[in-house]
Order: sequence, then structure tokens, then C-alpha cells
Amino acid sequence: MSKFFRNLLIIFAIFIVVAAAFSFFRTSDKNTQAISISQLTQEINDGKVDRIEVSDNSLNVFLKDNSKQTSTKEKEVAFSESLKNYGVDPNKLKETKIDIKSGGSSSFITSTLLPLLLPVLAIGLFIWFLMRQVQGSNNRAMSFGQSSAKVMETSDRRKRVTFADVAGVKEAKEELKEIVEFLRFPQKFFSLGARIPKGVLLLGPPGVGKTIMARAVAGEANVPFFHISGSEFVEMFVGVGASRVRDLFKRAKRSAPCIIFIDEIDAVGRQRGAGLGGSHDEREQTLNQILVEMDGFENETNVIVIAATNRPDVLDPALMRPGRFDRQVILDPPDINDREAIMKVHAKGKPLAKNVNMRQIAERTPGFSGADLANLMNEAAILAARRNVKEVEQIDLYQAIEKVMLGPERKSHLMSKKEKEIAAWHEAGHALVATVLPHADPVHKVSIVSRGRAAGYTMKLPAEDKNLHSKSEFLADMAVSLGGYATEKTIFNELTTGASNDLKVATNLARQLVTRYGMSDLGPMTFGESHDMIFLGREISEQKNYSEKIAARIDDEIAAFIDLGYKTALEVIKKYHKELKTIADKLIEVETIEREEFQKLVADIIPKEKMLQPGQADLPSNLPSPAVA
Repeated sequence: MSKFFRNLLIIFAIFIVVAAAFSFFRTSDKNTQAISISQLTQEINDGKVDRIEVSDNSLNVFLKDNSKQTSTKEKEVAFSESLKNYGVDPNKLKETKIDIKSGGSSSFITSTLLPLLLPVLAIGLFIWFLMRQVQGSNNRAMSFGQSSAKVMETSDRRKRVTFADVAGVKEAKEELKEIVEFLRFPQKFFSLGARIPKGVLLLGPPGVGKTIMARAVAGEANVPFFHISGSEFVEMFVGVGASRVRDLFKRAKRSAPCIIFIDEIDAVGRQRGAGLGGSHDEREQTLNQILVEMDGFENETNVIVIAATNRPDVLDPALMRPGRFDRQVILDPPDINDREAIMKVHAKGKPLAKNVNMRQIAERTPGFSGADLANLMNEAAILAARRNVKEVEQIDLYQAIEKVMLGPERKSHLMSKKEKEIAAWHEAGHALVATVLPHADPVHKVSIVSRGRAAGYTMKLPAEDKNLHSKSEFLADMAVSLGGYATEKTIFNELTTGASNDLKVATNLARQLVTRYGMSDLGPMTFGESHDMIFLGREISEQKNYSEKIAARIDDEIAAFIDLGYKTALEVIKKYHKELKTIADKLIEVETIEREEFQKLVADIIPKEKMLQPGQADLPSNLPSPAVA
């Protein structure tokens, strides 16, 4: 609507300018005097006239005093005859120059046609703009069913990504390298009667690099890359999604060999018959069209569909069968070596100080995905810029880890002296229990500086990446979670709300031990079946597949685990009260204790396997501690 009014204003302005120019043209001779033929005859006889221009019936009279006059002669009568009839002196007439100008087309246009054509042209221009607006609306309506996929052509070198730009996920790369071979050298496989896979499904949690991996396949094969999200197919109008699917595959076939990448395919690929709307549901029609298009690929059609999702459990079985998505490639979270390689990739373009040790950063980031590590490197660069230094240093990376995990420091969040003391003892309890118990992870940092929603935190990280966890480790984690609760109750004989999240974590862990992992006295059984409500897209219900008697026993087992963790934490706190007080006093003094300094405080009780090895100090000696910085 705003564009229409803008065009209307432009037309009105053009009309005003043309009208002004025409008005100026018509009134340019406003000061010229009009005289009759008899007056002209008298002026010729008086010798005042210098020359006369004759144009059709119009006369332009130029006097010797440089003034100008106009007159009109009789029609169909020669000008000389008119002058003779009015009694002009022949001798005076010979002294006057007479120029005869033929009234050409320009005179006819300016005097006759232009006044008529200008309004018609202005109105026609106005109608043309109106029709253009209507035509644009029609085009948008006609393109409603067209695909909005973004295309990355092979000529766009700036956006090209290869396997060299993707660190880690070695097994996924090996699987996808074969897809590159299919796209680059299809005859190699056709000659042996092999069929090119029609689809590849990338599975993995958010942030592990599914999208960039798909782009890397296109970059390695040097083919066009059609990128669209599953949600872009679905509209409120039935049939639009299916139309967009047809248009996307039609465009892809024209650009073959190429790759179609559908991100978050679970938006349209969920199981049919479970949503609202039955068989006429727009999402289901879109899915049906995707299935038909993938089935309709000829063997010679060199188009491969790559889809990504982190919810393979909700996809329709027809989508997962061979002949559609023939291959499923799983991308796992990176291990310590992959994390180190990923950070080196994201460190390109960032000046790093000589003291930066990527291996130590990788040790501190278990469970981080590729996206988390990219965010970590970016936050470190921002922190370095904030300190007005020219290079990213180790301290910036350490602080970036905490910012990504817990949030920014809330330096304005000032605690009272009593609250600070409670927080110090609480975190000291966590740290002490984690240090003494052999199956707990080593403590890397203890702080009572607020970050995010936490008034303080104890950072404990595993010495190595783990895929399997034992019951002893779970019990140790439960005792560590209850260490702050037990400390508050022992030291202050009072409880605060600071332990609420710890209690939630411990309770959930105890419930998992009983109902999911079969680590309780109830035996090797799982209890409760989760069900997904497909149309809502998340797990909202759990079927109770056990009796009320078993439910009571489950509650008893959970309470027993919680009680065991609490008694373990209480025993450690009472036995090592001296070390607990040392840690709490140090926290009140400096607010933050790093791993090296912490281990000096508890050197007498820390197990050897949790001690820092020579050369493994967390912070180089030439860097200030985060508490000072």
C-alpha cells in the first residue's frame, strides 16, 4: 500500500512539472502587443517596422526600436495583397524585410496537439502505474506456490565450504565422501550397475555441524546447493507445501547434478495420522509429495537429497525406508581431540597469544558441541577486545568457557556479608566432597561470584571423555550435589533457598537410577514409558506401566539414594572440617579459587589421581587470575 501511494505521488509530481513547463511555454510572449493589420500598415508607412515574419496566418512584427508585436493576416489572402488593400506605401514596403516561414509540424504540435496530448499522456501514465501494481500482486499470488529455497551456485567461491573447514566427525566424513564420488563421477558406479543413493539423513544433537557438513558435501563435489528449512514448506493454505515441493525438485532436476538440503525435516516429516486434521492436513500432504518426488527420481537423475534432524524418533517410517533416505549418518558430539581441532578452525582470523593452549581448553569443555565451541572462540575475542589488548589470551578463553556455561558475571549483584559467608561455605562443601570421593570428577574452579542465576558455582570436569557411567559415579555426583545442603545444615543449623537447584538435580538423578538405569534393588527393570504427542512436538506424557505397589517401592528407592548421598556428604564434611573451613575462608577473601591454588589448600587429602600433573597448571604464571582480572 505504501508503494502504491509513493508511485501516485511520483505521477502527480511529474504532472505538475509538465503543466508548469507547458504554462511557461504558453505564456513566454506575455509582454508582446497584438495589433491590427491597419495599425501594421500605418507603422510600415511611418518607417517604424524593421522586418516581418509570416508563419501561416500569424505575423511577428519586429520594430526598429527592438520591440515586438503580433498580428494576424486574412485567411486565404496573400500577405502582400492584404497590405495593398490597406493602402501601404510600396516604397516603404520595399524597405521592410519580410520572411516567409512555413508552419511545419512543430508549430502544429505545440499549438494544437500538445495541449491535447499532455493530459492524455498523464492519465495514461497514471493508469499504467496502477496496472503495474495489480500485475505485481498477481505475480506474488502466482509465485505463492513456488519454492523459496536459497541456492548456492558453484561460482560463489566466498560461501564455499569443504571438508577442510569441518573438524572432527571423521566417520561421518568418510561416509559422505562416497556421496561426493557419486556426484562427481556417476559413470564409475553406473558401469557396475550401482544405483546412486537418493537421500542421506544426518542425525545428531543441535550444534554438531549437520548444516555445515551438508554444505561441505556440495563444496567438495562442486555442485549447486539448494538450502531450505522444513518449516518453509508448510503454509495455512492446503496444497501450497506440496506445490513448493514440486517446484523445488523441478528446479533441482534442471540444475543436476546438485544437492537439495532440507534442514529440520521433522517439521514436515512427522508420522502421518497422528496430527490434527487427518488426511487433509497440510503437513501430511507436503510429506506425501516429498515421498512421491523421491520415489520418482530416475536412476540417471544426479540429484541427492540431504536432510537433517535431531528428532529421528518422530519421523514417518515411509521417509526412513531404503529408496528414499538410503543412508543415515550420525554426527556425535566432539571428543577432546575433535574439540581441539574445531577450536583451531574457529581461531582462524583471531590473533592468539603464544601462551594459548588449546588442549587445556579442550579438557575444560566436555559436552560442548561445535556451535558451542564457535561461540566460545567468539566470546573470547570479545572479552579480549573489551580489555583493549591486541591478542586473545588464555585468560580470555577460560572466562569465555564460564560465560558460555553459566552466563556473564553479575558484578552488580552484591551480597551482604552474611549471604557471602553462606555462599562460601556452601560452595566449599561441594568442592570438598568432590575432592574426597574417588569417583567424583576433579574440581577445576570454585567461585562465589554470581554468574547467570547462580550465586556461586563449583566447576568440576572429568579427566577424560566418558561414554559409559557407573553407579559409583552417579552416587558420587549425588553426594557432591548434596554437599552444599549438608554444609549449610551443619555449620549454620539453618537451610536457605540456595540449595534448591542442588536438590532438584539430586532427585532427578536418583529417579533415573531407579526407573531408567536399573541400578536399584528393584532389579534390572525400567519403569514408565514416555510417549510423544506428535502434533505438539514434545514429550508431554508418560504412561505408568507399573502398579501402585511398585510406585511406592520406587519412591522408597529414590529416598534411599538421596539419604545415602546426604549421609556420605555429611560424613565427609564432619571428617574434614578443617579443610572445609580453609576453603570457605579463602573464598570469602578472594571469591574465586582456581584448580592449582585449590589443590594446594587440600593437598593433604586429595587423591593422587586427581592431582595436577607437572606442566598441567590451568593458568600460566604470567596471567592474572580471573578474580583479579
